[in-house]
Amino acid sequence: MTYNELEDNILAPYAMKSKDSRGRKHREEEHPYRSPYQRDRDRIIHSAAFRRLEYKTQVFVNHEGDYYRTRLTHSLEVSQIARTIAKTLRLNEELAEALSLAHDLGHTPFGHAGEEILNELMAGHGGFEHNLHTLKIVDELEERYPDFPGLNLSWETREGIVKHRTEYDKAKIPKDLEPGLMPTLEAQIVDIADEIAYDNHDLDDGLTSGLIQETSLEKIGFWQQAREEIENKHPDIRNPKRRYQIIRKLIAVLVDDVITESQKKLKNNGILDTSAVKLFPERLIDFSEGLKVRRKPLREFLQTGLYRHYRVNRMSDKARRFIRMLFCAYIDNTSMLPEELQGKINEKYDKFRVVCDYIASMTDRYALDEYEKLFNPYKKV
Repeated sequence: MTYNELEDNILAPYAMKSKDSRGRKHREEEHPYRSPYQRDRDRIIHSAAFRRLEYKTQVFVNHEGDYYRTRLTHSLEVSQIARTIAKTLRLNEELAEALSLAHDLGHTPFGHAGEEILNELMAGHGGFEHNLHTLKIVDELEERYPDFPGLNLSWETREGIVKHRTEYDKAKIPKDLEPGLMPTLEAQIVDIADEIAYDNHDLDDGLTSGLIQETSLEKIGFWQQAREEIENKHPDIRNPKRRYQIIRKLIAVLVDDVITESQKKLKNNGILDTSAVKLFPERLIDFSEGLKVRRKPLREFLQTGLYRHYRVNRMSDKARRFIRMLFCAYIDNTSMLPEELQGKINEKYDKFRVVCDYIASMTDRYALDEYEKLFNPYKKV
């Protein structure tokens, strides 16, 4: 049985099936027993940009400890959640997995602070947005194949990358990727899985680091209900097992709610195929209104208690200064760039875009090392 026949037997009618893919920018023969989305996933995993995610961080900088999440571990956690939701809804698990693993490829070092300062420095030169940069990575910057630039991913994976949506995502979607239409259900799942993962795992990291205290969560009903359930079931449980089980419970509640609410919306709105998904005026993969209300206090607490913590603010401010100084140094003297990058400064890419792409590709520790080499007179260059 071919993978197309397997998908016809297993997947829902509104799932994105391999046989309906719009193909790749550069024509390739598809594999006899690996679907296009399996191949996309594998190309993403083997990319240099994916490996660099090991040393790119979200809240905590790489040198602060080995326990804290990196962009790589976060992407794996998003993939695990997305695959669970996709499989339960009978959607294309392989497309959801490919999108999960790709969704953070375009992030700068030092999390959102790095993106904000790069966008500021690139004002007047096209700006910087990480979803568009992810698309550029997979379309152009990765150099692995002799017959085409980039990874030559499927249209659906490229569309899902650039339409990835959270409160931090503001990409201007290219015309060929249909900016006026909704993305596939698989792409919508990744948005929700990303939100579930970073809320709960940032909470875990914040508690482990001591930046936030568990006593601060006592008035938050969503946390307290999960805590009581775990303690009633395991009266003698202690940290760190206790904390791990509470966060595990929170994730399970969120995933269960997404599945139930999404099934309801698909049924109530008569969604029968992918065309109906794209033409529907809002996202069909979502939390229930009741759960949004219940979890809101916890999300607000993370904003004030963790993301705006004075130690996080200090590191974010340092990150902005590091990146600004690196950027200005390279712009003022492009001969300090690696030779292969100097050769890319031409009519297609001016020095601003080449420098921006270079800094965006850096890991936290590489950026810190470059800073030391350029500005510490006692550091070997």
